Amino acid sequence: MIVEMENINKAFSGNQVLKDVFFSLEKGEIHALMGENGAGKSTLMKILTGIYPRDGGNVRVKGRDVSYAHPKDAEDDGITVIHQELNILPELSVAENLFLGNEQTVWKTGWLKTKEMNRLAEEQLAELGLHIKATERAGNLSVGKQQIIEIAKALMTDADVIIMDEPTAALTDREIDTLFEVVRGLQAKGVTFVYISHRMEEIFSLCQRITVLRDGQYVATQVIKETNFDEIVRLMVGRELGGRFPDYDLQPGEVKLAVKGISREGEFESVSFDVRAGEIFGIAGLMGAGRSEVVESLFGYRKIAIGTVEIDGKPVIFKKPVQAIEKGIGFVSEDRKSKGLIVDFSVRDNISLTNLSAVSSSGMMLRTKEQQLYEELVKKLGVRTSGPNQQAKSLSGGNQQKVVIAKWLGIKPKVLILDEPTRGVDVGAKKEIYTIMNELAKQGVAILMVSSELPEVIGLSSRVGVMFEGKMLKILDRHELTEEAIMHEATGGEKHVRQ
Repeated sequence: MIVEMENINKAFSGNQVLKDVFFSLEKGEIHALMGENGAGKSTLMKILTGIYPRDGGNVRVKGRDVSYAHPKDAEDDGITVIHQELNILPELSVAENLFLGNEQTVWKTGWLKTKEMNRLAEEQLAELGLHIKATERAGNLSVGKQQIIEIAKALMTDADVIIMDEPTAALTDREIDTLFEVVRGLQAKGVTFVYISHRMEEIFSLCQRITVLRDGQYVATQVIKETNFDEIVRLMVGRELGGRFPDYDLQPGEVKLAVKGISREGEFESVSFDVRAGEIFGIAGLMGAGRSEVVESLFGYRKIAIGTVEIDGKPVIFKKPVQAIEKGIGFVSEDRKSKGLIVDFSVRDNISLTNLSAVSSSGMMLRTKEQQLYEELVKKLGVRTSGPNQQAKSLSGGNQQKVVIAKWLGIKPKVLILDEPTRGVDVGAKKEIYTIMNELAKQGVAILMVSSELPEVIGLSSRVGVMFEGKMLKILDRHELTEEAIMHEATGGEKHVRQ
């Protein structure tokens, strides 16, 4: 074993988050670590890498008892971690981010070897399928491209063990395929991986063993070839979950949102589609296809240069989001922590932010109405919270996402736009969010969903518009929805078969 962790315990402020947890890694394996949000996966890995001290238990690396005081100690010992939260410094260049803390300098002078670092950065990123200039400002890149930079930075340390915490959350299928090729290539050279993900398809495609945690305790370690999806879900949630997606019984009605030939230079061109009351319309496509740019334009984040948008048959022009909200449009951003929530605010305050007219009068907050709205929406969406004053940042990922959805339900939207609605959310919370979406559609809400997860797009959508290089090439009806059909259009007509 290259890593052995036994009887690991950890508590924060008296709250036991890990209790007698076991975890081991065999050299050269890809080992999945799974569990619902809050199960203790990230905490366990932070203990391994010296971010948190353990309260009890033993850790051995390469046969030696270790207790790292700092993540740099773990890195020096060959253990590198890619965190779920991006650590990109937006004002620095791509190369500066990659070499941060490991800059190459001219001997004795201390001058940076800028050209050499730029060359090495571009070579490393090209191996991951990302062809960009090393001098590009990192903050100008999409979330997905920033994630690839994080992965490249970890790969450049020549680590023996690489821990990946939700590495594909912002990546498309093509980028995931590229990443898997790199991971398998490194595995063949003896590199060991811990792979933390909520995407079951990835686990069964990539990993050899899987360890499941539940409520901070060790549940089981299984060989991937000897288990299945339903068994892992049962181990994670402690019960049978049933089907992954709600039974499809939606009956779309009249057109609520009509998009006619909208364009924005350099982002999308002549995009047309409509979304009907009581349906979930999916938008699929590879990263850079223009999916998020289109829905952000519909909400007033970006200006539409050409084309028209209609709500209930009447043309609308949104120069800013508040105008979209006034017309009954809600928007759940792909990045909930920077655009969806104010994480230091309470759950109640976050819900109130988009519903001030309902919970205030003459500029004064009405606490009774605010509490009533909080209780109504928290109950409706099944948000697990200790109370209205709990800070949003202390919630699990799934409950944070439910709060983001809750704040928009308060405006009683005609149209609800969901950009990557289950990114970073565990399998149990995903099922709950799918059920919420389905119920909203049954109540007549027109739902527009962008998702990079093809099973999600296929399982939920009435129709799917597939984008390629800023154009919506085709709209597929439900009976036409297969991964191959979507990827055929998403790659411009060239077939793309997932390995």
